[in-house]
Amino acid sequence: MGKGTVMYDKLTKVDIEKMQQELDYRIGVKRPEILEEVKLTRSYGDLSENTEYHAAKRERGKNESRIRYLRNMIKTAQIITVESRADAVTLFDTVHYKPEPDGEIETVRIMTTLRQDVFAGIISQESPMGRALMGKKVGDRCRVQIDEWNSYDITITGIEKGEDDASLEIRKF
Repeated sequence: MGKGTVMYDKLTKVDIEKMQQELDYRIGVKRPEILEEVKLTRSYGDLSENTEYHAAKRERGKNESRIRYLRNMIKTAQIITVESRADAVTLFDTVHYKPEPDGEIETVRIMTTLRQDVFAGIISQESPMGRALMGKKVGDRCRVQIDEWNSYDITITGIEKGEDDASLEIRKF
């Protein structure tokens, strides 16, 4: 990356809507609640030993940080539209694959980076696995390039077409 290069997250309209909902909640509901908590705990007296006050201030800082993050993500996102292909892996699909030479069949679902959850088998289209799978078809063998030195081969055994699922939460950080 050269100096001044800007990276834009590739997000869907649903990603933006979910971020806007959280932003509205954090500004309209959470911020006033935290402000009241800060005021209340300040009234408890000696601020140097007032753990409730310091906890409320930390919570305010976390909320303001998240508000800045969401605003920036919404402002800089590259909004993508997804054209599903019946025979090939696209965003939102569930893919069944077999690691070579003799692995068990595994399953992943491909989403945007904002809604990835590796522990739930939801990977980003920009992850090494996601990049290897995008556009491939059942029966295709592809190489997952983890880094400069490490890679492994997989064979796609099945594709379940999916849609943008608004029930999947956006990641917290």
